[in-house]
Amino acid sequence: MADKEHRHELEYIHWRGGPIHFHEYATRTAVAKGHTHLMGGATSADPGGVDEHVHAYDGVTTFDHGHVHRFRGVTGPAIPLPGGGHTHEFAGETSFADGHTHAYYGRTGGEILP
Repeated sequence: MADKEHRHELEYIHWRGGPIHFHEYATRTAVAKGHTHLMGGATSADPGGVDEHVHAYDGVTTFDHGHVHRFRGVTGPAIPLPGGGHTHEFAGETSFADGHTHAYYGRTGGEILP
């Protein structure tokens, strides 16, 4: 009788010349109406090895001053790091809540392989 067990071992998934990866990010919004919010999470997966690749991100800020804000965007292109790997800049404006928005800016951490 044939062995019915079927397995695959996979170290990295590659697409367009590089391994699929994502980045974690965390930053604080700019002050608006006397307060800030923290925002953070992980970007969408995307390939490495392609200098012009970007990542999508979205989330909800921390609950501060009685409300939250939503945010979403796309990072800038890859920025090489001195020891290898890369990071991305991200910036934007949160959704409107409680009569205001917040600007934000940050850099992702280095790439993380799933």
